[in-house]
Amino acid sequence: MSASEVEAEITRKFEALGGWRGAMLAHVRQLILTDPRITEAIKWRKPSNPSGVAVWEHEGIICTGESYKDKVKLTFAYGASLPDPQGLFNASLTAGTRRAIDLKEGAAVDPEAFRKLIADAADFNTRLKAAKA
Repeated sequence: MSASEVEAEITRKFEALGGWRGAMLAHVRQLILTDPRITEAIKWRKPSNPSGVAVWEHEGIICTGESYKDKVKLTFAYGASLPDPQGLFNASLTAGTRRAIDLKEGAAVDPEAFRKLIADAADFNTRLKAAKA
């Protein structure tokens, strides 16, 4: 699937979701994609979730975006290794590797802190890949 096809599919996925959850995912997506290194993918399609999961990557997974009944969840693959001076992570705080941001209806995202977290995650993935080479 080409990058433009993935982009269109993620747009359709968030539009179909609608409401505040679709709008929140579209908003954080816009913030994520301000980093030109980031690419999008759709992974983990299954019968219970045929549209799959939106994934943002650079040298590996940065984060995933999913919606639940009462929240939008952004799970950072290596969140436990990232600095979070603004305290954006508020879920999966005891997980060994991952961290997550749960956003409920009406939640505000600090755009500068969020973009910095995305950049730090991309930088971390670059270092991790180099260390494995």
